[in-house]
Amino acid sequence: MRRLMFIIVLAAALGPVAMAQPAAPDGENGRYTFNQVADGMLRLDTRTGQVSLCTRQAAGWACSTVPDERQALENEIARLQRENGALKKDMLARNLPLPGGVASAPGAEQQRELNLKLPLPSDAEIDRVMSAFEKLWRRLVDMVQKTPNSDRI
Repeated sequence: MRRLMFIIVLAAALGPVAMAQPAAPDGENGRYTFNQVADGMLRLDTRTGQVSLCTRQAAGWACSTVPDERQALENEIARLQRENGALKKDMLARNLPLPGGVASAPGAEQQRELNLKLPLPSDAEIDRVMSAFEKLWRRLVDMVQKTPNSDRI
């Protein structure tokens, strides 16, 4: 009974959110979306995420790819992380202490243990949340039943 009630409340809460999501483009006809800007039109490829600026030229429309700064920044961060790791290994290989506030990267086993430590709710906490949802559901049903002309909804 509690699981059924939980599923109903979850569906009622998440239903409008799912309905508000734009539909995925179907086929080539919906692959690109366009937004007007001062210089022309921005074209978004919904499959790859690539953005292009389309401008009106003498011979028609021409689109040029907008540079993706996010990818450049992610590449730079990855390069710096690799370089930092190599420098730490070099310092440790020479038996030099790492500077204050700098910790060595956790080992694979330690990283796995950190990922596994997820606090789960106790049965009492789950029961308390379920009772709160049940009260909320009952109040909602009572409000709908007490509303005049509620049979027209």
